[in-house]
Amino acid sequence: MKNNLSHIAQEYGTPLYVYDGDVIIEKYQSFKNAFDVKNLKIHFAAKALTNLSILKLFKEMGSGLDCVSIQEIQMGLKAGFAPEDIIFTPNGVSIEEYEEAINIGTKITIDNISILEKIGLKFPNTPIFIRVNPHLMAGGNNNISVGHIDSKFGISIHQIPIVLRLTKKYNIKVEGIHVHTGSDIVQADIFERVAKLIFTIADQFEDITSIDFGSGFKIKYKENDLETDIAKIGTQFSKLFNEYCEKRQKDLTLRFEPGKFMVSESGSFLADVNVIKQTTACTFVAVNSGFNHLIRPMFYNSHHNIKNISNPNGEKKMYSVVGYICESDTFATDRILNEVREKDILLFENAGAYCYSMASNYNSRFKPAEVLTLKGETHLIRERETMEDLLKNQKVIDIKI
Repeated sequence: MKNNLSHIAQEYGTPLYVYDGDVIIEKYQSFKNAFDVKNLKIHFAAKALTNLSILKLFKEMGSGLDCVSIQEIQMGLKAGFAPEDIIFTPNGVSIEEYEEAINIGTKITIDNISILEKIGLKFPNTPIFIRVNPHLMAGGNNNISVGHIDSKFGISIHQIPIVLRLTKKYNIKVEGIHVHTGSDIVQADIFERVAKLIFTIADQFEDITSIDFGSGFKIKYKENDLETDIAKIGTQFSKLFNEYCEKRQKDLTLRFEPGKFMVSESGSFLADVNVIKQTTACTFVAVNSGFNHLIRPMFYNSHHNIKNISNPNGEKKMYSVVGYICESDTFATDRILNEVREKDILLFENAGAYCYSMASNYNSRFKPAEVLTLKGETHLIRERETMEDLLKNQKVIDIKI
């Protein structure tokens, strides 16, 4: 697809997100084929990329959906997912939001003792998942490690006796155990350690039918970067899971909620070069975008390969790539690129996950358009915002002072 990106940018303008649907299909199939268990259910993490056309693509592949808000649930329903194929795994939401999800008919995950008791009082027969905090540090950095003792996510493993008392008191059926330790995990032994710990907790719940291990699989961001060997993990994990099912004499469902693994590598972000600015320290390349469109480098210190697709054979030079936002919005420092000129198009790789979905209108800038390529065809799947979009919900009052 990369050879065609210049033409796509010319047709739809920049800044622009472009997703390769064939890559998404390939990643989904590789994940599915990695696990050899009787019952496997993949739930795409909607928060990674919420465009309805992308969600419909996952629906067509047989995926379920992992949602963290009522709005994501509503988008999933609009994309054609059945309520029972949606897992609601929020954090810190109100009991009213849980009630709405229950009334819709989705599966729900509880990660708070207070909410668990409220659910027991109002919906005593509702089957639920319990999200467990295993107190294990895992993930690429502190911002994406969510299973340690200071994390806001999950019910502590030390609070399981309270969970057991409440579920018994209110006749709550625990149909699944859920755990997610973090993102960008490479080592297979982390998943194995978590699995063995979760199995000891699952032993205490007679009615469980599923164990959900979230996600956290690392993808490659740059040449020679580490990545999760999904085939290796699938083989080892399947063995562990099958042994546990045999021990329990139950054909449990193994569930995962991958987001980044599924869509990150499919995405390209395209931006025009506004200006080249030489200073005493370095040469800045300023593009027609900023952290309002792609915040991951500033928020997570994430690396995105950048290529000058307008001058692929140009002389190599060193640049710092920055945005047009009135804040420090540096995409990359001291990056070697083919010579960059004004109006050249820069390609940011690995822009499929947590990129558009984290975009904003900061500085009153419009959000970009989105395009999907699939089986040789190109589709506009979100139009670029306009001034009317920025103003449509504002109410101007008469002001006299």
